[in-house]
Amino acid sequence: MPPFDRTSTAEEVTAGLDLAGRHVLVTGVTSGIGRELLRVLALRGAHVLGTGRTLAAAQAACAAVPGRATPLALDLADFDAVADCATRVAQLGVPLDALICNAGIMALPRLELVRGLEKQFAVNHLGHFILVCRLLDRVRAAPQGRVVMVSSSAHRFAPPGGIDFDNLGGERGYAPRVAYGRSKLANALVAMQLARRLAGTPATANAVHPGLILTGIVRYLPRWQRALLPAVGWLAKSAAQGAATPAYVATHPDLAPVSGCYFADCARARPEPIME
Repeated sequence: MPPFDRTSTAEEVTAGLDLAGRHVLVTGVTSGIGRELLRVLALRGAHVLGTGRTLAAAQAACAAVPGRATPLALDLADFDAVADCATRVAQLGVPLDALICNAGIMALPRLELVRGLEKQFAVNHLGHFILVCRLLDRVRAAPQGRVVMVSSSAHRFAPPGGIDFDNLGGERGYAPRVAYGRSKLANALVAMQLARRLAGTPATANAVHPGLILTGIVRYLPRWQRALLPAVGWLAKSAAQGAATPAYVATHPDLAPVSGCYFADCARARPEPIME
């Protein structure tokens, strides 16, 4: 495996790659990791389909980078809008060489519901699940399509035993960290199961932990926790470093046959027992 690690950047892990002719969909390109993925993948020649919660936000992000980028509106909290976005992508008539499910929210201080479901689970997981299911034929149409589910080491905070299906609407209580962990565990589990279903085809599915990135996603943390962030800043990665692992898994030729794995710091990580 290439000598990449937690300090590697998205530019470094894609150095020397010519992605011309490839089509990559990245959700959440308006800030943080998604914005860096948009920039670097377009820099390497890929046609990036970049989504934002509004078309205007996606247009601004795509217009800010050199290269080919197509903006798309995608509000992951609106399942009908997710379906509409998938339809627009399908209408482009192009294969998807990679589908990177990156967008997300974290640690909402109070219980919020989307169609009766806790919002972090709806946005981080279910919205992406619908998108992947509706676009899987586009991924399989590529010579070697890849689905990259952005998970997190926070999946360890999920309820003991895994997904508590009897509490998806907060019926038995709500804890921000647990809810976030549940959504990220679900993303990883879907990648594992999708890899099984894609076995025997050129397409792959993997999950990634990008690392601790102090982007806008931390805005919902309690004030006292945000006040402590500068003190632990040495543990955090930059957006360029956070984008490295998803970029690596989505594009590096050495990973063409690799599926059903969990990556962190640009390397395969030991899976949690619940993911096996």
